[in-house]
Amino acid sequence: MSRGSRKLVELFYDVVSPYSWLGFEVLRRYTDVWNINLKLRPAFLGGVYKGSGNRSPDNVPSKYLYMRTDLARLSAYFDVPMASPADPCNVIEKGSLVAMRFLTAVAERELGGDCRLEQISRELWMRIWSRDQDISQLASLSEAGLKLGLPGSEVEELVKLATSQSVKDKLKATTEEAVQYGAFGFPLIVCHVNGRPEIFFGSDRFELMAHCIGEKWMGPQPNKLFRCFAKIPSHRHNQTFTYRNLAMTM
Repeated sequence: MSRGSRKLVELFYDVVSPYSWLGFEVLRRYTDVWNINLKLRPAFLGGVYKGSGNRSPDNVPSKYLYMRTDLARLSAYFDVPMASPADPCNVIEKGSLVAMRFLTAVAERELGGDCRLEQISRELWMRIWSRDQDISQLASLSEAGLKLGLPGSEVEELVKLATSQSVKDKLKATTEEAVQYGAFGFPLIVCHVNGRPEIFFGSDRFELMAHCIGEKWMGPQPNKLFRCFAKIPSHRHNQTFTYRNLAMTM
């Protein structure tokens, strides 16, 4: 049975935001489950704070203290290998402008999808929120690209492009677009449903989001459910099932 055309889901994110990482990983897991096309939209969280009048967690002591405890729980729940940096305030103070310009450059060079953008975004999240490494210097970003196997010449081109006015303007425009959608932090998820945007903030709105786009929420790790299903004796299910067809039956 046809489920119609795929719905566009845009993820506005910044790698300095650990909650963006959670949202990113969950949406990636669901691209084979839900009838969606996921579009990654790297943007600058500092610009969103400025445009919305919001304040970062390091400026609100109680929010900052809660975040450290919260991330430890969320890491286990979402199965994302988070480890708080030794000095999270320093990470936030250094900012992510250089990193997000680099990712914007990657996106500008991407042809036919977000594969490379996905890989490098994840690596930068790993650098900050898993290995306590720097992302504020171009040398650190070059190191990340080389670690993923990008040719040195391509990394050099990306670094050069990241400092160009066109990329600076592109990142600014994407950030302003997020603010126009009502962003006051990240992740911001925009689902295009029946010609209008449905806006969701944070990494804890997936059940409601699924309802709005006509899908089923199966927790943060749908692959675990499918592994359990695959263990059922073959006479009890069709071995040619797909993730999406299974989701439709629930």
